[in-house]
Amino acid sequence: MASNQSNMKKSKSKKNKEALKSLKQETASELGINLKQGYNGDITSREAGRIGGGMTRKVIEQQENAMSGQN
Repeated sequence: MASNQSNMKKSKSKKNKEALKSLKQETASELGINLKQGYNGDITSREAGRIGGGMTRKVIEQQENAMSGQN
């Protein structure tokens, strides 16, 4: 039973990581910042901050919509 729960957590964790990667790519694309697969150490701190800020804004917006019953 514990093994099954562990597998479910790993599955959720993997799905969450993939969702965040997708959100990061989407946000970067909207901002006109080109991200490569893998390491992106060549982007500036400013660009990275814009991506992170945009992701945060979108997540908060999604949660607010979910809490208010909107989609």
